[in-house]
Amino acid sequence: MTPEAGPAPPPGPAGIGATLRAARLDQGLSLFALAHELNLSVQILEAVEREDWARLPEGRERPHTRQVADRLGVDLGTFPAQWRELPGVQDQEPPDPRQESMERLLMSALTVGSVGLLLWLVVPGRSLRQGRVQAAQGEVRSGPSPWVQKDPASAFPVVGEVLPEAPLTEEGVLVSMRALDACEAGIQGPESGAAKAPVQQRSLRVSEPWHLRVRGPFTITLDNAGVVALEVAGRRIRHGRNVGEAWTGHFGENGDWDVPDAEDPQHLPTAPETDQTVQELEKP
Repeated sequence: MTPEAGPAPPPGPAGIGATLRAARLDQGLSLFALAHELNLSVQILEAVEREDWARLPEGRERPHTRQVADRLGVDLGTFPAQWRELPGVQDQEPPDPRQESMERLLMSALTVGSVGLLLWLVVPGRSLRQGRVQAAQGEVRSGPSPWVQKDPASAFPVVGEVLPEAPLTEEGVLVSMRALDACEAGIQGPESGAAKAPVQQRSLRVSEPWHLRVRGPFTITLDNAGVVALEVAGRRIRHGRNVGEAWTGHFGENGDWDVPDAEDPQHLPTAPETDQTVQELEKP
């Protein structure tokens, strides 16, 4: 016996099942065809048409009934009282299209704003960093150029050039000493009547030059002359003494070296230690 030959559903207060069965028969659909189309079992369709809700899975009474009604074109809104009495979870109200549109617009605006903020933070930040780097490079390029000594030297100074001290001024003759090792140095000025000018003495040490001005004539004494590079009035004094040897030199009012005939610089031997000392002292 096919399901079509079964007994008619008992009349119930709802009337939903009978309406669905009548609509199915009017459309010429069998239970098997409708069950195959909706991917439901024949037993579920029979339970819906008989309003035998106990045979349906718990909580599926309303979803299955609505699924069958939508396929058959039955408006369940014509059965408000019966639908409210139908067991199962109450259907949620259909969403409002206007509310959905507003929500989509709001989400779109938030997305666009977030992307714009991200671009504003990344792109201008990079531009600002590049601007700072370019400004710093510009300051470096526009800053004062390092001093370069003129070659050959000229009597006309330029801006930024450090000029050496004048070898001879009203204050006296410029005397400079640099020692490579310990040496006792003394300078005595001219005699003043019966009294002699006091002797200026200093213990020379490595990297401790002695620069002073002396009114001539004057005398310079060194107890270890071979380790001292001496300049008087801007001229190198090559005394020809070795390390450990003492030396005494007399100079005129303008810093001219009063060399005895026996110590003519043209005939004095040049000590290797003295030349080496001068070269090392001339190093920066």
